[in-house]
Amino acid sequence: MTDHHEIKLTEVKYGKDRPAAKNPVKIMDLSLRDGHQSLFATRGRTEDMIPVAEMMDEIGYWGVEVWGGATFDTMHRFLNEDPWERIRVLKRYFKKTPLSMLLRGQNLVGYRQYADDVAKAFVERSAENGMDIFRTFDALNDFRNFEIVVDVIKKCKKHFQGCVCYSMTEPRMGGDVYSLEYFVDKAKQLEAMGADTICIKDMAGLLSPYDAFRLISALKENVSPPIHLHSHFTSGMAPMTHLKAVEAGVDILDTCLSPYAYRTSHPAVEPMVMSLLGTNRDTGFDIKSLAAINSKLEKEILPKYKHLLNDSRVSVIDINVLLHQTPGGMLSNLANQLREMDALDRIDEVYTMLPKVRKDLGQVPLVTPTSQIVGIQTVNNVLFDDEKESYKMITSQVKDLCFGLYGKTPVPINPELKKKALKGYPRGEEPITCRPAEMLEPELKKAEEAVKGLAVDIDDVLVYALYPVTGKKFLEYKYGREAVPDTLKPRTLEQAKKEAELVRKARAGKLVEKDEAGNKEVELPENVAKFSVFVDGEPFEVAVENTGAIPMVHSVAPAPGPFSGAPVSSIAPTFVPPTAPISAPAPSTPSPVQTHAAPAPPTPPPANVPTPGKAPETAGEGTPIKAPMPGIIIKYEKNVGDTVNIGDPVVVLEAMKMENSLVSAVDGVLKSIAFASGDSVAKNDVLCVIG
Repeated sequence: MTDHHEIKLTEVKYGKDRPAAKNPVKIMDLSLRDGHQSLFATRGRTEDMIPVAEMMDEIGYWGVEVWGGATFDTMHRFLNEDPWERIRVLKRYFKKTPLSMLLRGQNLVGYRQYADDVAKAFVERSAENGMDIFRTFDALNDFRNFEIVVDVIKKCKKHFQGCVCYSMTEPRMGGDVYSLEYFVDKAKQLEAMGADTICIKDMAGLLSPYDAFRLISALKENVSPPIHLHSHFTSGMAPMTHLKAVEAGVDILDTCLSPYAYRTSHPAVEPMVMSLLGTNRDTGFDIKSLAAINSKLEKEILPKYKHLLNDSRVSVIDINVLLHQTPGGMLSNLANQLREMDALDRIDEVYTMLPKVRKDLGQVPLVTPTSQIVGIQTVNNVLFDDEKESYKMITSQVKDLCFGLYGKTPVPINPELKKKALKGYPRGEEPITCRPAEMLEPELKKAEEAVKGLAVDIDDVLVYALYPVTGKKFLEYKYGREAVPDTLKPRTLEQAKKEAELVRKARAGKLVEKDEAGNKEVELPENVAKFSVFVDGEPFEVAVENTGAIPMVHSVAPAPGPFSGAPVSSIAPTFVPPTAPISAPAPSTPSPVQTHAAPAPPTPPPANVPTPGKAPETAGEGTPIKAPMPGIIIKYEKNVGDTVNIGDPVVVLEAMKMENSLVSAVDGVLKSIAFASGDSVAKNDVLCVIG
């Protein structure tokens, strides 16, 4: 080992006034983005970041990640927050520390490739609103998808961090695909593109300590930009991997504050600070200041989110990730989908099928959006395939991947699957080899026209351009065109404490008084809604008073009648309308369909909760098309009165951010349509009828 890699111990001093190390490890904090994305479905609100922002600004972080990834989607869809406003607000509090975002290359902060005009405008507006560091990755490590966004990042004089997504096909780094040479070559490509720093993005926690030492050492010898390591804790290896990376000369590490660390998140910063104390790689951080931030988070912030934390597992690590190699968050969303379809018992079949689907789709790295693409297709295969036919329901995104719209896969896609996926594909049945976005028509002008009279600036237009269905709904809430549902409003600390106390009483059997006949004696106001809540697997009926503001829990009682579904929380209740799925789709990261072996963290229902499906009046006179799974209606491909042939796409249903085109099984005429674009539907809802 060379002197460059040696960790030398000097005089150990505890305080923040200790001498600076010769080569301190720089730290980027992920608590305000990837931390809460990994642990509680990206539900952290801006108002709960402000109390610690100035304190964090004094720590000395290299950067703080506060935006990008799933935040844009979650904020407008589930929190009724303007994503752009978060950057502007936090910029006022982080006066010393650069703000960082996760940019999915040409996917931006969505799940498909966006046209060049949208990509340019998005990066320009991100920079203008206050973003400093653009951590940029492509799910296929196809850096052609960087070309447009990197050009704009450079023109805006911002920091371009190029990422290589870490993946494997073997138990350790190597093999024919993801070898040491593969990663070094990718890093050289990023250096040639002008990367200011290069990040190894280990989204599933697969990078082992000694592979990290080899990899970081090789990168330090072959490229000149500083090397940044991002490794999730999921497998439990990340803290060891961090230390070996430090020995190898890594420049920057990603960590979280301890309340937002571990499980499927990232290693905590505090143990790293203490481990390097007094060495030539000492971070220089004040552990007392970190402890003060943690205390505020534990007492004032996290109690509001306990109902979203999954605490049913004994283990804080998922050793299975080393076997199925799926990243933190992906399994939780797969489990969500299976639970909503009453098929959670088939999760082991999904595990078994995943490697096969990934191989068929070109051994893609499993990171947003490819993790969703592989994960949802795997679920579809498990649920809908039979002995006669495989890949019976192919998602639109798999078809796009086969066509080349996401870029070049590491190895060729299974030719039989590609042929089947591209049969009748509207863009053509021969895959492309050009840069994917060259196939896309400009989108920005169309978006401006679509929200004319609703959007007031380019930021609003971009919300719609990225998410047409949910984005437009958000703009209607934002400008008072529609009332904001209570489900999208924030919870207060008082409310969280009251709910926790009710759950405590429910567990102790002290909540409900009964008369001699055993009947519950609970008087309820007229304006209450009843919700089904599972506490340690036991069902309770919760009455929530609707006051026109934030809903307040009025009573909790053991639930009457049979209930189906898995336990949702062992800490505090998750409120789910009886007509809604047990858990609404959550964005990932990571993402929608990213996975860890723990059961899915529960998430609030969408704004437009589906009502039980009702067949149109003409259902008895024709053939219905039913929703095979819960989701959101994207659009109908046909209008009432149109002629429909067998195999024609009729309705596009989004489930877990992936689009499924539902086709007709008969020839006929579309007689009726039961829902509209943007409506949420439950499994088996009748979407339309063909007669």
